[in-house]
Amino acid sequence: QEELVESGGGLVQAGGSLRLSCVDSGRTFSNYVMGWFRQAPGKEREFVAAVTTNSASTYYADPVKGRFTITRDNAKNTVYLQMNSLKPRDTAVYSCAARTKPTHYRNNRDGYDLWGPGTQVAVSS
Repeated sequence: QEELVESGGGLVQAGGSLRLSCVDSGRTFSNYVMGWFRQAPGKEREFVAAVTTNSASTYYADPVKGRFTITRDNAKNTVYLQMNSLKPRDTAVYSCAARTKPTHYRNNRDGYDLWGPGTQVAVSS
């Protein structure tokens, strides 16, 4: 069965950096819009970033603009999230997600139907 698996989370100090990776075990990764989401304890899941199938476009939530960068390597079935200048409020479980259906959506935060289990990111002050 196709799975997404994240890695790269950990504990860092404020101002530090982490790079998250997400690998798709399937064979159609290059057809998917990929996104990163995060969920802090007691909070709703929130959109972080997305990248189109060919990396032509990227999208970022306001709190991470200028600090986070989403990239993908279709040859490796992998999407990355480079996180710089981390803040304590970035602490959350970060999950990658895929749009596996060839459907158009009104915004880049909708339509993800395949999710990884998440990786923990903790930023200390």
